[in-house]
Amino acid sequence: MPVIALIALVLAIATAQTVDSTGPTIGATAPAFSNSGANGQTYSLGSLKGKWIVLEWYNPSCPFTRRHYDSGAMPQRQRAWTSKGVVWLSVSTTARIERAAAFARSKGGAATALLDDLEAKTAMAYQAKTTPHMFVIDPKGVLIYKGAFDDRPETDRVSVPEGRNFVDDALTSAMANRPVETPVTTPYGCAVHYAQ
Repeated sequence: MPVIALIALVLAIATAQTVDSTGPTIGATAPAFSNSGANGQTYSLGSLKGKWIVLEWYNPSCPFTRRHYDSGAMPQRQRAWTSKGVVWLSVSTTARIERAAAFARSKGGAATALLDDLEAKTAMAYQAKTTPHMFVIDPKGVLIYKGAFDDRPETDRVSVPEGRNFVDDALTSAMANRPVETPVTTPYGCAVHYAQ
C-alpha cells in the first residue's frame, strides 16, 4: 500500500474514533421521540421501554449510506440484532419516507421500521449530524452509544475491508452486562439537513 494511502487510512480511522462531546449525554436518559413509520405505526421512546433500541440516521442519496446498504453491512446488522429482539429504527430526516423505504427494501433492509423525521424534531433532539449517525439505547431508556456505524469512513464498498463495528460492540457488551468500551465516536457521512 502506498505511504500516502496508508497515512490517509490511519487519519480516517482516527477521525472516526475521535470523541464527539455534543448532543445527548451517555449514561443519561435518551431524548424522547415520537415518529410515524413507513408502516403506518407510531414509534416513541416511551412505548419502547424495556427494549434495546438502535437509531440509525438514514438517507438513500448519501454515498456513505449507499455503501453500507450496497455492501449488505447495514441490512446484515439489522437482521442480526432484530432477531435478538432489538428494535432498529432507521430515521429519515432528509428523504421523503416513500423514497427512503423503497431504497431500503431494494437493498434487503431489515430495520424494524423506517421513521419519518422531515420536520427534524428527533434529529434536533439527538443532534444527529450525519447519515449514518448511530445511537444505542438500553431497556431503561438510557443512551449507551452514539457515533459512527464503524471505523471505515469511506464510500467505496469494494475497497473497504470489514472493520470494527461500534454498534455491534456496544450491544454485545451491554447485553452481557459489561461496560461499553467505546461509548462515543465521531460520526461520518453526509450532513443531516434540518428543516428550515
